[in-house]
Amino acid sequence: MNFTAARRRMVQTQIVDRGVGDKLVLAAMRTIPRHAFLSQELWAEAYQDNPLPIGYGQTISQPYMVGLMTSLLELQGTEKILEIGTGSGYQAAVLGALAAEVHSVERIPELAASAQEKLVALHFNNITIHVGDGSLGWPEAAPYDGILVTAGAPVSPPGLPEQLKDGGRLVIPVGEHWRQILQVWIRGGDGFEIKEILPVVFVPLKGAQGWQDSD
Repeated sequence: MNFTAARRRMVQTQIVDRGVGDKLVLAAMRTIPRHAFLSQELWAEAYQDNPLPIGYGQTISQPYMVGLMTSLLELQGTEKILEIGTGSGYQAAVLGALAAEVHSVERIPELAASAQEKLVALHFNNITIHVGDGSLGWPEAAPYDGILVTAGAPVSPPGLPEQLKDGGRLVIPVGEHWRQILQVWIRGGDGFEIKEILPVVFVPLKGAQGWQDSD
């Protein structure tokens, strides 16, 4: 399989043709091997227009959603970014290609270790993965220029927007278990502008400020 051609086709038909025009995001996604973040038996499906399983009840996000959510952060290359929900590590890689520093929090240790191994193999040295409750963010490295949440929360966890710098952006799916609205929170001093983008479906954000395991 020609992965390079598959990536270019993925970016054009799934991302550009749906209106994502951020040239930096598009260039990163043409370069980063999505298949490298999947088990080998799924490589043939790696550039298709859908999420794919990565174990532990989690998925790697649809390529369009990765492109859209990343573009909503409006990265220029100097930012410090927090990702909630490392999963496979693919979204972290896209962020790492575009930002100066990335912190990513994953609650499942096995996924965190697997993602770290893949990112090291691809020579990403500006991404740090932490095992913990992502619904609480990662205050130790705050404040951030942007926060991207790759799981659906019942409401925006109150601690996350507070970890943004002034002018920083939080991109998060908010709503029910399997149906949310993608929101962008933009910090302006002590207040926030909230924009609703489109309906989405993400796995639930588990944790103290997310869904409980009993929900």
